Amino acid sequence: MTKFLRITKEDEDRLIAGARDIEPVRGLTHNFYRYPARFSQAFARAAIETFSEPGDLIMDPHVGGGTSLVEALALGRNAVGVDISSLAEFVATVKTTVFSDHDLELLDGWAKALPDAIDIRRPSIHFADYYERGYYKHLDHPQRWRARKAVEQALASAMRLPQQLESFGRCVVLRTAQMALDGRKTVISVPAMRELFGKNAREMVIGSRRFREAVANHAQQPSAQILFRSAAGIEDDARLASVPAPRVVVTSPPYPGVHVLYHRWQVGGGRETAAPFWIAKKLDGAGASYYTMGDRKEPEKSGYFAKVQATLSSVAALCDEATVFVQMLAFHEPQWQLQRYLQAMEAAGLTEVFLPSLATELDGRLWRNVPNRKWYSDQQGDTPASKEVVLLHQLSKAGIAASRHRRALMQPSAASLAKLGTAAL
Repeated sequence: MTKFLRITKEDEDRLIAGARDIEPVRGLTHNFYRYPARFSQAFARAAIETFSEPGDLIMDPHVGGGTSLVEALALGRNAVGVDISSLAEFVATVKTTVFSDHDLELLDGWAKALPDAIDIRRPSIHFADYYERGYYKHLDHPQRWRARKAVEQALASAMRLPQQLESFGRCVVLRTAQMALDGRKTVISVPAMRELFGKNAREMVIGSRRFREAVANHAQQPSAQILFRSAAGIEDDARLASVPAPRVVVTSPPYPGVHVLYHRWQVGGGRETAAPFWIAKKLDGAGASYYTMGDRKEPEKSGYFAKVQATLSSVAALCDEATVFVQMLAFHEPQWQLQRYLQAMEAAGLTEVFLPSLATELDGRLWRNVPNRKWYSDQQGDTPASKEVVLLHQLSKAGIAASRHRRALMQPSAASLAKLGTAAL
């Protein structure tokens, strides 16, 4: 039996419009780094506004570049983000940091001076430990060593910032280096990089200031917690022991069979480099299948679906019957992968729900064309993976029972409370 969400027509229209929005990701701190396969801020904002109120908790178990968390904080919601990538943790943390006015003044001065730190005739810092671990791979090429040196000089400048601001400086370098190196057969010139460093730094300071203003609009300032770990097993993480049930779980998990390089850039016509981790002062140490939850060459994708089920089972254990799960994803072979994904959701204690106004459309689900995605599907034209679907779920009866049981176990017994009270005397 089809289950429809109880939702106003106004909320329905907002959610549909947000999901199908094709405007580029921009505003606040969203452009600090072009994280692969990020969804639009319009979609995240629509989902959060539709299913939650200020002060509620929003969760994203595949936080990536932090789009959902930035929007949650700007809307006065608290947020928890989880990701297995230290690069995602770094980017999301910088984007959700609320800097003080004094910090922003320091960063503004640094941004204006940053281009002067780039001079190909002067020496640069060589990060020998990262070099020995292979993070400089393909950056010593005659076409790229000058850009690498400019990155080293910019990093040296960022490292001279006060400790609480260094990550912001590194993120400026990360964004600029990505624009100069990733997906380019020929690297832009050092003078052009010098100008780009300054431009990006100034724009990012403005973005941080606007983000601060958006967060400050709320009487009670919201906060974000970002965890570097797998979401599987997160219900037992002590750091979340006191958080309330999320009102919305909004996320975009890795897509089964769709190849996305979350952890590396491609330079010089497809050669992979782990330079992003070096710039962010993080470690990689994992292959592409780790970040996509399974080898894309595995026909049945059984490993992927097992991991999705484990992840959502753990997240569901933190939720209650009022929680709405909003996921956006695509499939390489939707004719069977969509159904297999829904089976994994059911096994995780979730049941699919639908929007009433879409009952007569196709399969009743919210679909959209993928705009401006840097995937192989873009290069190959209109493929199944060039369409995304928004899946809506709530806890099933079994999921509600499991969640209540877990919360009951977490509550201290009357005897333990009495013992605690006696000890206090």
